[in-house]
Amino acid sequence: MIGLISATAAGAAARDRLAAAWPDRTRVYGGPVADAVRAAFAECDRLVCFLATGAVVRLVAPLLHGKADDPGVVCVDEAGRYAVSLLGGHGGGANELAREVGEVLGAEPVVTTATDAVGLPGLDTLGLPVEGDVAAVSRALLDGEAVALRAEVTWPLPPLPVAAEGAYTVRVTDRIVEPGDGEAVLRPPTLVVGVGASKGAPVEEVLGLVGDALREAGLSAASVAELATVDAKAGEPGLVEAARRLGVPLVTHAAQALARVAVPNPSEAPLAAVGTPSVAEAAALVGGGKLLVPKRKSAGSPAMATCAVVRRPGRGRLAVVGLGPGARDLLTERARDELRRASVLVGLDQYVDQIRDLLRPGTRVLESGLGAEEERARTAVAEARRGQAVALIGSGDAGVYAMASPALAEASDDIDVVGVPGVTAALAAGALLGAPLGHDHVSISLSDLHTPWEVIERRVRAAAEADLVVTFYNPRSRGRDWQLPKALAVLAGHRAPATPVGVVRNASRADESVRLTTLAALDPATVDMMTVVTVGNTATREIAGRMVTPRGYRWQEETR
Repeated sequence: MIGLISATAAGAAARDRLAAAWPDRTRVYGGPVADAVRAAFAECDRLVCFLATGAVVRLVAPLLHGKADDPGVVCVDEAGRYAVSLLGGHGGGANELAREVGEVLGAEPVVTTATDAVGLPGLDTLGLPVEGDVAAVSRALLDGEAVALRAEVTWPLPPLPVAAEGAYTVRVTDRIVEPGDGEAVLRPPTLVVGVGASKGAPVEEVLGLVGDALREAGLSAASVAELATVDAKAGEPGLVEAARRLGVPLVTHAAQALARVAVPNPSEAPLAAVGTPSVAEAAALVGGGKLLVPKRKSAGSPAMATCAVVRRPGRGRLAVVGLGPGARDLLTERARDELRRASVLVGLDQYVDQIRDLLRPGTRVLESGLGAEEERARTAVAEARRGQAVALIGSGDAGVYAMASPALAEASDDIDVVGVPGVTAALAAGALLGAPLGHDHVSISLSDLHTPWEVIERRVRAAAEADLVVTFYNPRSRGRDWQLPKALAVLAGHRAPATPVGVVRNASRADESVRLTTLAALDPATVDMMTVVTVGNTATREIAGRMVTPRGYRWQEETR
């Protein structure tokens, strides 16, 4: 919950705007400001104070306990111009809250946390438990000192400017280790604990068994990702409470699925009870991985719980990112986030140049020239299979005549794949032309490098006969100068010479050009690969210099 506190009418107005935008996330605190701050500080995860920063500092100073416990605090000035992350930037979530408040109120977020200011991911913002000399390692990263990365287990981390050797170390491990001087230890969630339990198994017995198994194997409880069991035990109170106390989900699997998992220690007892010869080992192994702790029983008499521990390999992550048509303000926030998250960026050199300034320090860039789409797709998938966080970029929308198709053709289910949509060329061009895509429409690429011309021509003819608005991608190049005239001739057999045609080159870029012509007047020689050609249907009209396709023929007839 986010507590909202204000002292003046102007502050209250901004406070109420935020409360209206986030009705389920916020609580307004009234009364004397000092009392309101004390109450909100004790009851809320984060605070937004519509007060001067100095006043908030004096009010919260007596309430501070420690970095791990205090809520995040954001201050918004009386004029609503700035949202200042004052306290708990990382741990308390104030940095992100300042950005969110800024979006709602139109305020500029002010974040002074050192790592955020220079574009480095804070070690305490990676979503992983972290311990050790975090402050010293973070300072070393900021100061450009040599920081070594020791990854004992694979996990897709964001980019960090690390070296092979250094006086400071970021260690990635799921083992119980004592961090050394100048060492920060990250705990990735690599461990799955399979558990079986008799009816009524006490939670203390389950937790004791799990704790002993991890400790004796030298494994950290902070790296446990889930407890796993058979679905017949989904409501077993001891298992449910054990998962709650460990802070992990209780994941259940059907007995039939567990019965298909090969295990070293099957048993007749669970087969008779729940329909599978193994619960603990099978539930831990069902998603693959290495069995680190075979089935063991709890110390009770009789034993009422069993467990096994598996290390699952960290899955690499491939984000296929659409950059939009080229203008920075048409690059989505989700795309920006993925670019900052990726430790490896793969893309066409000219597209990399567009967003190079958005990459975090330490990002490894693998760029290549025109005509290497399949090679880039294979490279991106291979990097993801190595456990990296990869962004594969393309212009427009990555799923439209871009990198998503070859990448997903290469990828299997051994990596996570995320698609990030972008503003594709047809949409960017359409917005400049007016509303040419107001009714049914189709996009067709005229490049026959990968598709036989006979197939392309058949599709153009079908679109012509169906009276669809057609947007041509890749319409003409130096080596392909006859395809566009042939496609236009096919359309001309079904549409009037005066049919509006929009020609947009470099949509949204500094040198963009927009022309509205007709099917009869269009000169194909004026078109190149940077151009999108949109041909209207029989209902499309030029209205006030704009290309408009009505949403229906009936609407058009009624307005004549």
